[in-house]
Amino acid sequence: MKQSEGARRTLLSKVPEATALFWVIKILTTGMGETASDFIGNQGLVLAGGLVLVTAVALVSALVAQFRATRYVAPVYWAAVTMISVVGTMLSDGSRIALGITYAVSTVTFVVALAVIFGLWYRSERTLSIHSIVTRPRETFYWAAVVATFALGTSAGDLTARTLRLGFLGSGWMFLGIILVPAIAYRWLGLNAILAFWAAYVTTRPLGASFADWMAVPRRDGGLGWGTGPVTLVVAAVILALVGWVTWTRRDLVESLDVDPDPR
Repeated sequence: MKQSEGARRTLLSKVPEATALFWVIKILTTGMGETASDFIGNQGLVLAGGLVLVTAVALVSALVAQFRATRYVAPVYWAAVTMISVVGTMLSDGSRIALGITYAVSTVTFVVALAVIFGLWYRSERTLSIHSIVTRPRETFYWAAVVATFALGTSAGDLTARTLRLGFLGSGWMFLGIILVPAIAYRWLGLNAILAFWAAYVTTRPLGASFADWMAVPRRDGGLGWGTGPVTLVVAAVILALVGWVTWTRRDLVESLDVDPDPR
């Protein structure tokens, strides 16, 4: 049964508005996730295992807090995104190492996984719009898609940087060009807003990760040699500052929604 018009207006979105600052924070979380995961992986077996456990607990805690929230809360939302960024990188790198698969195969695998999630989401809800994340099923599909985009982006970034030998800086510039395509197509060519959003969203992962890797890896590997630990800490500090800013200004809130939770 569809809800009344009054009920529709009271629904609160669980995700932020896609402002310019949203994209900046999103790209920063992808970079931090990449270097944080690499930092953990470079530690000794015992320490790395402990850090993985802490990361897993932090991810579960962040997602529980996000699902329990009745509306979008910037620190809660971005904590979940950040932890998914770290774990998504671990999933991509871990599956490749454990199964011995190539970057190309892992990239294709995560493309298929993301396509399946989008297909099931649309079949169930008849929309993939972030402005309709007002029910538990849609929120579940949304976060499943977020996890898949992070894993996909990690594999794609490694594919271009390592297999195709573009290097991290070259890959970063390439993905910067790619992310501009849906933005330009939406602004001037009439590309569907939902398609433009998700195309850009997927690209943020290899974009941020490529530049973060470039800053962290040794000079002999074509990077700046700043180290995964320092890069992680600096990027984390910037993320905290920006999340604090949007929390204070509330500029990323969806002020009002006129969304039918069941458009079928």
